[in-house]
Amino acid sequence: MSVFRRPGVVLTDHTFNVPLDHRDPAGERIEVYAREVVAAGREEEQLPWLLFLQGGPGGRSPRPSAREGWPARALDDYRVLLLDQRGTGRSTPANRQTVPLRGGPEQQAAYLAHFRADSIVRDAELIRRALLGEDGRWSLLGQSFGGFCALTYLSLAPEGLREVMITGGLAGLGRDAHEVYRAAYPRVERKNERYYRDFPQDVAAVRRIAAHLLRAQKAGEPVRLPDGGLLTVEAFQSLGMLLGTASGPVVLHYLLEDAWVPGADGPELSDTFLAGVQAQLSFASNPLYAVLHESIYGQGASTGWAAQQVRGEFPRFDAARALEGDAPVFFTGEMIYPWMFGADPALGPLEEAAHLLASREDWPPLYDAGRLAENTVPVAAAVYHDDMYVDTAHSLETAAAVRGLRTWVTDEFEHDGLRADGDRVLGRLIAMVRGQV
Repeated sequence: MSVFRRPGVVLTDHTFNVPLDHRDPAGERIEVYAREVVAAGREEEQLPWLLFLQGGPGGRSPRPSAREGWPARALDDYRVLLLDQRGTGRSTPANRQTVPLRGGPEQQAAYLAHFRADSIVRDAELIRRALLGEDGRWSLLGQSFGGFCALTYLSLAPEGLREVMITGGLAGLGRDAHEVYRAAYPRVERKNERYYRDFPQDVAAVRRIAAHLLRAQKAGEPVRLPDGGLLTVEAFQSLGMLLGTASGPVVLHYLLEDAWVPGADGPELSDTFLAGVQAQLSFASNPLYAVLHESIYGQGASTGWAAQQVRGEFPRFDAARALEGDAPVFFTGEMIYPWMFGADPALGPLEEAAHLLASREDWPPLYDAGRLAENTVPVAAAVYHDDMYVDTAHSLETAAAVRGLRTWVTDEFEHDGLRADGDRVLGRLIAMVRGQV
């Protein structure tokens, strides 16, 4: 066990051995990592525990360098456990290097099917018992996909929870992937409209880049990123992932400012721009986000590349059509498309497994509606108005279906409100679960 200090905090490393398949506890086991964080000077106090579940899927937990951000507020009240969910960070990473070692695509897909919220929750329960004892209970903070996991936790093992706080992560309990994306595309359209209102000069800038990429594709000479990945017009549009965060739109705007430099044959896309695009588009650090993204909506049916299937219903995202006239080229949002696995070197070796997961029809349920309707654990959730990533209407449906869940619906923040103003967001939720507001 490693212990080290940073300004204002003491950090302790923990590793746990858990079953790959919790239905087969005597079978293969994997290692899961978590980092304990406590305020300096309070190491020996009997503080209540707060488990943090990161967004994603595929996102590792934060790496604190000091007492700052939302943990600064949490450490007033709790001993915090930052869990690297299985397959992420230091928890038996699942990526292009490790997953092919499992065998062929069928073996890879079977392995990856054990990395959803139900397995994450069962890992957390084993960890809770190891740290707190059989009867110990802890608090839970779930951001985005971590909130989805919190709902699964309340469905599978509410006896392990004292209280639950969710930020931007109330999933639609019965909504399938196609419904999720039919609701998502109009939200992304609104984010595009706002972006172009704020940066009207970018209409022409985006059209120019999109036209260049389209010409290159048609000529059979596609633009490549520094890592060898393909920058197609569709890949360029997927920079719209940035539009759902507080600082994302200005990041995108500044990225476009550096797009062009003079070249031997005329203007060409700059290395600065291409490197910046790669930093935003590559899944090298979080491949499970792409591989498992639609499966988080899978319950008893295949997801079938729903974002791709539904996209055609929203013609404003057709770049070629926009370029035929004078319309702005719209960016897409939190959508994963099958072509990404051929464009991104970090995803290529996982492509066949991803197709198998997309066609899988026997996904087990993630939520127990009956149990949630009888919930007795205090729950508070921040619901961000017009959140680009999680539909507000679906979130409020879920809030009404979970007994005792209190919501704070706000338009002060984008989806990353916990990161942008964590002290205020978390402080409000703590007061809500304690009945102080």
